Amino acid sequence: MRQRLCGTNIMIQFSKVKKEYGKRVLFDDVSFTLSRGERCGIVGRNGTGKSTLFRLITGDEELDAGVISKPKYYRIGTLEQHRKFSEGSILAETMLSLPPEERDEEYRAEIILTGLGFGLEDMDRSPGEFSGGFQLRLQLAKALIAEPDCLLLDEPTNYLDIVAIRWLEDALIAWQGELMVISHDKAFLDAVSTHTMGVYRTRVRKLSGGVDKFYEKMLLEDDIHERSMGKMDKKRAHMQSFIDRFGAKATKAAQARSRQKAIDKMSVMEQLAAVENLDFSFREAPFPGDRCLEVDGLNFAYETSVGGVAPFSISDFSIAIEKGERLAIVGKNGRGKSTLMSLMAGTLKPSKADWWISENLKIGYFGQTNIDRLHPDMTIEEEISAANPQLTYSEVKGVCGLMMFSGDQSLKKIRVLSGGERSRVLLGKILATPCNMLLLDEPTHHLDMESVEALLLAVKAFSGPVVLVTHDETLLGHFSERLIICRNDGIQVFGGDYETFLRKVGWEEGDAAPAPQAPVIVESAKEQREREAEHRKRMQKCENAISRAEAAIAEAQSGLDAAIASGDSPGIDKYGKVIADHQASIEQLFEELDQLSQQG
Repeated sequence: MRQRLCGTNIMIQFSKVKKEYGKRVLFDDVSFTLSRGERCGIVGRNGTGKSTLFRLITGDEELDAGVISKPKYYRIGTLEQHRKFSEGSILAETMLSLPPEERDEEYRAEIILTGLGFGLEDMDRSPGEFSGGFQLRLQLAKALIAEPDCLLLDEPTNYLDIVAIRWLEDALIAWQGELMVISHDKAFLDAVSTHTMGVYRTRVRKLSGGVDKFYEKMLLEDDIHERSMGKMDKKRAHMQSFIDRFGAKATKAAQARSRQKAIDKMSVMEQLAAVENLDFSFREAPFPGDRCLEVDGLNFAYETSVGGVAPFSISDFSIAIEKGERLAIVGKNGRGKSTLMSLMAGTLKPSKADWWISENLKIGYFGQTNIDRLHPDMTIEEEISAANPQLTYSEVKGVCGLMMFSGDQSLKKIRVLSGGERSRVLLGKILATPCNMLLLDEPTHHLDMESVEALLLAVKAFSGPVVLVTHDETLLGHFSERLIICRNDGIQVFGGDYETFLRKVGWEEGDAAPAPQAPVIVESAKEQREREAEHRKRMQKCENAISRAEAAIAEAQSGLDAAIASGDSPGIDKYGKVIADHQASIEQLFEELDQLSQQG
């Protein structure tokens, strides 16, 4: 890695930043810092402003208020979404990101490109010969090889297979600079991040630790706010009842006026911003019996090659699928996963196979090609209605609402929708149509974490068989009962879940190129003594901090009780936040203390 900036610890600083579009305030009064060596995973609902934060940092968006500070000459690398390439080969295109004096070091580009799933035979191929997903991998390779001071990665795992995701994890763990990464893959974020930042209920918060800890803290703050607001409402209602009852009586008039003044002083506590969630279930068509689909001796090959390279073919594959089964198709990209799904869905025809499909089988198919077939000039309502013309207008609006297109949002045309919104439209079309088997090919692309969880719950409640293609290993761990493994030597069925597969079989040696390694540091005896002394000092510091935080909570609890009793709304907010902050701090301190104990 090239020379890092010295002399400062704070690399990026937001100070009271505001961004709005028209009347919509995306976020306001945002302040945080990214310090040297920090890796920040960014979470939040789609459309809340995660990508906008990146554009503000790079200067591609203007601030409406506030200041963003960075050191002079601080280099920021991004994952470019555009697909404009100037070189005739992917190797030459990647080398463009190196300084001219380093462009003879082709091995560096080859390590990154092969790690991201390109073969050595691909190095001389033109970028235009590859799919959009592989072109995004090329952009990721260009960002990594440039070795900037800070990497901003927006959904880098989209279009990566499991092997490439694992390689990227290792590469980012070895990364020496700062990192900010947006992803819906919780396991990936937890692996590569030291901190979690979220755009949550129009606020931007940054906390040390993983995704679960972040949401636990947010829910704790919500709970304190809601309980405090409930107590305030009860007190206000009681006072108002006294005024209504005795305000006209001369003997009680003074007391009534006093209570009215108290109500007037009570600021109505700010309602939490509404969080919209996907909440749905699939319409199930009846299915008598257990046998759904059987195929024996399936063979398929594409007739034409792409860029002189023959596409992957399927040879002599057999499987039987029964009601209620949960199967996952996994493997490197280009090994036939989506092709197999298209064959099951009937959108591709095999060159040879013995098929048996139940006459009662009704398939709901989610595939990337289906998203591309959405009509750009139709509205969301029209697309949902076209999926099932028997639905009433009210039912169509209901499906739109479930997919978070409420009110006039359902009148948007497909052409103006983002990738995530189009994915939700396709899910809505499947919801609108009764089915008893689901084929879901990468349904979580462009969905945020909350939407992925809602989809998983709906799939779990579905009584028919489900076949899922995904590269999300957390999702695989929750979902799969059997696996269809797509590897270099063909496609086989594995009779166990994903955890069992990893334990008994695992991914092939050499599937992934070695990730860049952090430099080895040799410690001297003096350095060891200094480290051990520092270790003891850190343990004592943690213990002292825990004692101080516990005392602060006790003091703040007294303040909170008094604020609630007196109707002091700002005080309730103040003390509630103090308690939540100290509780989170204690939890982190105990974790740090546990880690230090294990190290010692």
